[in-house]
Amino acid sequence: MSHLTEGNKVPQVVFKTRVRDESVEGDNPFRWQDLTTDDIFKGKKVVVFSLPGAFTPTCSSTHAPGYEEKYEEFKKLGIDEVICLSVNDAFVMYNWKKNLGIKNVFMLPDGNADFTRAMGMLVKKENLGFGDRSWRYSMYVEDGEIKRMFIEPGMADNYASDPFEVSDADTMLNYLKMK
Repeated sequence: MSHLTEGNKVPQVVFKTRVRDESVEGDNPFRWQDLTTDDIFKGKKVVVFSLPGAFTPTCSSTHAPGYEEKYEEFKKLGIDEVICLSVNDAFVMYNWKKNLGIKNVFMLPDGNADFTRAMGMLVKKENLGFGDRSWRYSMYVEDGEIKRMFIEPGMADNYASDPFEVSDADTMLNYLKMK
């Protein structure tokens, strides 16, 4: 399986997101908003970390909280946005964000796995009852071009594993500080 790498442009897709609509009162003050790849990446420096799923152990205890904790350090290095991407729908991503107390990291739902599939990072997690999910990775993107990727080992060999060695916030911060 091949995946996009440094020097490639990120895939052109439309993400289905939910945003708060201040003009709506009541229990559901949200509306659907389509975000394109250009809306997210064009003219910006963006760090993306992708993980197998919301509410899962490593993703919830370490991966997402690590980026939230280091958010200000990323901003000081000129990063415009830090994004958590997962093959989950907008409702799951919103509730996971609330559950974790995430205030700064943008939780981006890839509900149909369109982006993840086009990245070449879609893996089968049927052994866990998850279906198709994203392999764990992070990337630094400038104006839509992938400048650096950190992909967890074992993707080509064993989708059953879930390593967490190189896609963490500290690895990305160390790279950005050295570039």
